[in-house]
Amino acid sequence: MKFGRRIKDSRYSEWADQYIAYGALKKQIKSNLPWNDTAEADFIQSLKDELEKCEKFQRSKADELLQRINDLEKEVVGLVEKASEEEGEEEGADAHRTPGDVERHVDDHRDDDGGSDDEDMGDDESEGLSESGIEERFRELEEEVAILVADVHDLALFTKLNFTGFVKIVKKHDKLTGWSLKPTFNKDFLESHPFYRINYDHLIVKLSKLFDLVRTRGHPIEGDSSAGGSQNAFVRSTTKYWVHDENIVPLKLAIMRHLPVLVFDSGKEFSIADSAITSIYYDNEDLELYLGRLEKTEGAEAIRMRWYGDVTGNTIFVERKTHREDWTGEKSVKERFTIKEHKMNEFCAGRYTMDDEFDELVKKGKKTEKEAEGMKQLANEIQYAIVTRKLRPVMRSFYNRTAFQLPGNATVRISLDTELTLVREDNFDGNDRTNKNWRRTDFGIDHPFPTVKDSDKELFPYGVLEVKLATKVGEEPPQWIRDLINSHLVEAVPKFSKFIHGCATLLPERVDLVPFWLPQMDQDIRKPVSARSKVLIERPHSAPHSSNSANTSTPQSPAITVPSYHEPVSEGEDDEEYLVSAADRNEADALRLPPHAAAQAREAREFREQRIRDEAAARVNGHAESPAGPSTEVAAAPAPAKAKAKYDPSLRIDPLMSSDRFDKNVSLLDEQSLKKLNEEQSKQQRHADDSEDEAEEEEEEDGDRVVYVDSFRAPPGKRIAIPVRVEPKVVFAAERTFLKWSHFAVLLGGVSIALLNFIHPDDTVGLISASCFTLTALLAIVYSGGMYAYRILKLRKRMAIDYHDQYGPTALCLALVASVLVNLVLRLREL
Repeated sequence: MKFGRRIKDSRYSEWADQYIAYGALKKQIKSNLPWNDTAEADFIQSLKDELEKCEKFQRSKADELLQRINDLEKEVVGLVEKASEEEGEEEGADAHRTPGDVERHVDDHRDDDGGSDDEDMGDDESEGLSESGIEERFRELEEEVAILVADVHDLALFTKLNFTGFVKIVKKHDKLTGWSLKPTFNKDFLESHPFYRINYDHLIVKLSKLFDLVRTRGHPIEGDSSAGGSQNAFVRSTTKYWVHDENIVPLKLAIMRHLPVLVFDSGKEFSIADSAITSIYYDNEDLELYLGRLEKTEGAEAIRMRWYGDVTGNTIFVERKTHREDWTGEKSVKERFTIKEHKMNEFCAGRYTMDDEFDELVKKGKKTEKEAEGMKQLANEIQYAIVTRKLRPVMRSFYNRTAFQLPGNATVRISLDTELTLVREDNFDGNDRTNKNWRRTDFGIDHPFPTVKDSDKELFPYGVLEVKLATKVGEEPPQWIRDLINSHLVEAVPKFSKFIHGCATLLPERVDLVPFWLPQMDQDIRKPVSARSKVLIERPHSAPHSSNSANTSTPQSPAITVPSYHEPVSEGEDDEEYLVSAADRNEADALRLPPHAAAQAREAREFREQRIRDEAAARVNGHAESPAGPSTEVAAAPAPAKAKAKYDPSLRIDPLMSSDRFDKNVSLLDEQSLKKLNEEQSKQQRHADDSEDEAEEEEEEDGDRVVYVDSFRAPPGKRIAIPVRVEPKVVFAAERTFLKWSHFAVLLGGVSIALLNFIHPDDTVGLISASCFTLTALLAIVYSGGMYAYRILKLRKRMAIDYHDQYGPTALCLALVASVLVNLVLRLREL
């Protein structure tokens, strides 16, 4: 879709005046060609005004939404307190209530509702609500929260559309005028008005809390916020997806309706640093851990050091992830323990052990003896691997994570990682980036890390969604999760790994084997929105301020609509003639013409239609008569009956063509009718200009089109790692095949030995036959042994080759038949 039309169709109608005036800026460029200094100054000023308008509205709207969320949250808390008080009063009163007290209590309640119907409910007025009134207010709050969700969705779309509009209008300016504005625009304009960098996570976190309070009627599910974080080993079934930048906020809002945002410290005000996660992955110069994780070999390990929040944190999590094949009956596992930051260098060098710290935990009662022994073994194994395999920091991953989960319930856990950045930590090129430390210290969490060289970092263009399920065997995931993963918001990328992607992109000179998703990075993962999608953000239809647009995920019309031409549908075409005739009968009412002018217009129309029929009949009969001029009288000869019978029904005229093309005597129409004709001509001219603009935009957006491909090729000099699953039964099958051949060779060897033992020493025929069987047996053993070794080596390397033996069995049968024939022929010759 062309951007000019896209911004008109996608914008929220009530905010239409606050979007970038893309069409006006485009017309300003074209109307001032050829370009000069004055036109450039005027355009820059217009661009600044539009930037300030968009930024001001965005910030004010974000503050307004935050205030509305806070106000509703206070009201919900008040409603919950009032409901709890009423429950307590009723329980206490029921214990000491007599029948007479009940009657008196009824009289007391009759006066509580006086005059409340015509008053708005404030924070203090909720005290007069009954239990049913509180429930009714909660239902109203559900609708208000749904409106807030739609507003946050539209505000995020507002940011994206305007940022795209500014980039495209500057690109069009440079193309049409020949003046270069893009470098200055990016450096001066966008840096001074960074509206596109506003993060809506704080709104989403508070909105999620409010949504959960309203949904649970003020009694959210309580539990351990870490939800498994205190466990040493936890197993999850995980699937991963990519999320385009345009779909990140809609995806968060869609998940939020089913799972609340997981907040580890609910008493602390949310900040962006709270969602930051940084990991340092260790490997050696041969990238053994990279290759093991990429090829998914049994027991492949990944060792990383992770911390949460800013780099000033003192607690580091040392983690080891171990891959297990399905045939082993085990699951891949992640184990970890904590260590203080200032002890990391000593631990990695092998000069410090964690035994004393774990023993101290046992003394304090925080860990059992069994848990402490397991942690000691884990720490010693990781330390031994770092020292013996010469592991060092190689890759850093940074991202901001938004987790969705019911506290204390790890059945469904969804995390969305955004602003993913991968940074080199190695010294393979002779540059020790860590200065012999366990991590780099020259930057923190200031994404996109301007102090890091571009060659040392990889800004991942998508968000990474992880859906972690802990369901029973054979149990299906919830329906809303199936709708989510099948929607246009996500693109499935099985087994995606941040560590593997970072090594493949930042260490190309040391990596020959790349992951299967790497060639797809240049493809657009956006998908068309399905009308049947169940993850669209919809506004409540009863919302008073959203009457113009009920669905914010579908294209919105501006407040002032422009008539558009619609192609007629197949069904109901028989009604068109009726509609046309009805329009003719009501022409005077539709045009609001005076009686004498209406009569003249009707006469002109009849004259024009008759003239068209006459010309069509003349062409059918082969006559070349010239049409009458404007002063020709209405008394035209009627067309012959034969001509009418042969009238071509396919003859049509342009329905948008002005009437003066057929009737030059436009003086029959009054001033108002002439004005309507002029407006129609102007509309046609604007339509032609729009078509020309669309053609230009189509050329500009050729590079932005979504292209679907079904085949990929590895970069030059690289191979794509194709996941190959090798089960034990494949190895056993190779062994059984070898044993079958060996068994057959032993039988042939037994035949040859029997011939040698039971024939006369002077029997030449018997010696020849025994030699043939012996040779066949030896060849079978050598061939089967070689094939077995070949297959096992290929299986160990996980090479996808043809393991079928096409020629061996045939050659064995031929050798056996030949040996039998030799014996038979020689014996027959002796007779």
